[in-house]
Amino acid sequence: MKFQAFKITAASLAVGLLLAGAGPARADGKVVLYCPAPGEWCQNVANDFKRSTGINVDVLRRSAGEILAQLRAESAHPRGDLWWGGISDSHFVAAAEGLTIPYDTPAVNELAPWAQAVYKASNKHAIGTYGIALGFGYNTEILAKKKAAAPKCWADLIKPEYKGEIQMPNPNSSGTAYQMIASLVQMQGEEKAFDYLKKLNANINTYTRSGVAPGKAVAKGETGVGINYMEDILVEQRAGFPAKIAAPCEGTALGVDAMSIIKGAPNLANARLFYDYLISANGQESGARSGLLHTPANLKAKRPIDDPELKSAKFIDYDFKKFGASDERQRLLKRWETEVNSLAR
Repeated sequence: MKFQAFKITAASLAVGLLLAGAGPARADGKVVLYCPAPGEWCQNVANDFKRSTGINVDVLRRSAGEILAQLRAESAHPRGDLWWGGISDSHFVAAAEGLTIPYDTPAVNELAPWAQAVYKASNKHAIGTYGIALGFGYNTEILAKKKAAAPKCWADLIKPEYKGEIQMPNPNSSGTAYQMIASLVQMQGEEKAFDYLKKLNANINTYTRSGVAPGKAVAKGETGVGINYMEDILVEQRAGFPAKIAAPCEGTALGVDAMSIIKGAPNLANARLFYDYLISANGQESGARSGLLHTPANLKAKRPIDDPELKSAKFIDYDFKKFGASDERQRLLKRWETEVNSLAR
């Protein structure tokens, strides 16, 4: 499927109706938000929501993997209300483990099909909020000095010319990297995918804790190639860094950032208000206001970018349900740790 399939075509509910439909809330209350999205974006959404409702938002920044671990640790006495951000796989795991609760939002029909797919597959425990395309970025100056061609395909990344020049996130802490592994398994079959990952390991200089870190390293000239979401690389490019993106020629996944309400949320009514605000057209445009380029799920919200490389991307029909299952995730992560991360580089 093509990226332009997510073109904005439909209307959404007004923010006032969304807020009104979410139930009563005290303007002097608060929401505790767990957020793996870029820090400025998390805080900007919190500030926008407070201006709209008078409700304070306490933001805790962690990677998606760290948030999942925190929900497990706090399950008997939850401190957070809402988890927004991170690829949907982690949210599926939380739902399967009973760490989140379903929510019937009135705005679901205003969202793109890929966002609704997450909502339906998770039995309303999670909802898609933004789309972001998995791929890689590269530093043009570093590759020119090494006389290395720009990568265009997954197969290119295991070539000797990229030895020590690639960063990718660690899948134990990053939903980005887990989705990469799951996508390769889905495209190539598991045995071929893990054979590829072993070969790729030889060219990796660092497995980063967060999904956005490889793109920042590319921009700063700390590595030649970074595997992460292409929109994050384009943010660095717009800031003037010598970074370009490539959509893998074999195909890739559309990552879907998600949102879930935490089971036992101390401020449940306010969490529902925040939830509905974030998927309203105004709430969805907070990404662009924060300088991010993610594709909003709400079809009325303006798209912040129309990049030709993104438009040319070939997206697989990613199996959210299978690869979001806790047992499957843990099995693949254990295999990666045993067979790939244990290898010398």
